[in-house]
Amino acid sequence: MGESEIARAEQARKGSPFLNTAQAAHYIGLSYRTLEQMRWNGLGPSFRRHGRFVRYHIDDLDSWSRSTQGDTDKGGRDA
Repeated sequence: MGESEIARAEQARKGSPFLNTAQAAHYIGLSYRTLEQMRWNGLGPSFRRHGRFVRYHIDDLDSWSRSTQGDTDKGGRDA
């Protein structure tokens, strides 16, 4: 992900609260591919479709992050 996308994600609260998949992944500390796979499998944070574009609302990302706090994967390691 380029520096400009990271900067947009970090300043999203100042502008639109909607992030694309790359920005949302950066915001919650996941890879783009992981977030994409979670969406395809019906897991992860809520998302919206704006036309053909997938968007994540920052409040939904924050809520999802809080709800998974302390969860670990099946291997017992920190997620």
